[in-house]
Amino acid sequence: MSNPSKSNSTLAPLCTSISSGRITSILVLAGAGLSTSAGIPDFRTPETGLYAKLAPLNLPYPEALFHISYFRHTPEPFYAFARARHPKNLRPTVAHAFLALLERKGKLKFVVTQNIDGLEVDAGVSVDRVLNAHGSWRGQRCLKCKVPFDAGRFRDAVGKGEVPICGVEGCGGAVKPDIVMFGERLPKEFDDVVENVLPEADMVLVMGTSLKVAPCSTLPRKVGGDVPRVLVNNEVVGDFGTRERDVCVIGSCDDGVREMARELGWEEELDEVWREAVERKERAVQAEGWDEENEPSLDECIARAAEKMKARNGVSDGHRRMLEGHLGEKMASILGRMNL
Repeated sequence: MSNPSKSNSTLAPLCTSISSGRITSILVLAGAGLSTSAGIPDFRTPETGLYAKLAPLNLPYPEALFHISYFRHTPEPFYAFARARHPKNLRPTVAHAFLALLERKGKLKFVVTQNIDGLEVDAGVSVDRVLNAHGSWRGQRCLKCKVPFDAGRFRDAVGKGEVPICGVEGCGGAVKPDIVMFGERLPKEFDDVVENVLPEADMVLVMGTSLKVAPCSTLPRKVGGDVPRVLVNNEVVGDFGTRERDVCVIGSCDDGVREMARELGWEEELDEVWREAVERKERAVQAEGWDEENEPSLDECIARAAEKMKARNGVSDGHRRMLEGHLGEKMASILGRMNL
């Protein structure tokens, strides 16, 4: 069994297999750790993780920020997060660029990402090789009537830290980006990956994930024992280290891919792909008209949202609208019975 704390003894022969063409079909499972150096905190790290930063909002539980049942009546905390961490504020990382380089080299089979930032595509990975298992920010629609919402109006609302509200007459529902929240079903394409893509993979690369959220967490266990599995993560997770061909590269995703790039002789190409990706994203942000001057930090956005909710005794605008709607229906029913 390979020692999870010692990666370099097994990484070299694995990279030789990639360089020589014995490995040509790599399936990647990416988690939050892929984007931490872009400015998105991971979820569970004490004190610095996203869930720790949410304390001022007094959520019933940290995951409520991304739970559909909570979003339905209190979307303000989510949009406090969104203002500071919308993908327009983010640039692809070295780790994202490594995925694009794998594709350029003809080694990438597919990417399943648990992230919603879309930075894999920003880095240069083909759209048809990426499954955003938890959705993405590339579209938005009303949660109530399901009508798509204008991208420009959505951008303006997010930039102001406001909840975008549906403009369809008589609706007034909160708008939600096309991400998959807790309590919602994953896209059917996930099953297609399990049935059709996974069996063709000759290596699985798992990056920056705790492997605690099903069903994505089950993917590494579904490949055969003869398929090498590589973990690039700050700690050993899941059942990594239990198979003879497992390789564990312990550290950040950026450091891990640089170690792999050195073994592969790809360092200069990796930096070039990364530079191109960052420049391309900056041009796109400018073309879309995002104003990045004096953007508040995540902590500032959370503090402002907490202050607003405190001033309303914890009742959000969305919850208030919902209550008013129920009261209006009840009043109409009473007046109807009275023939008024």
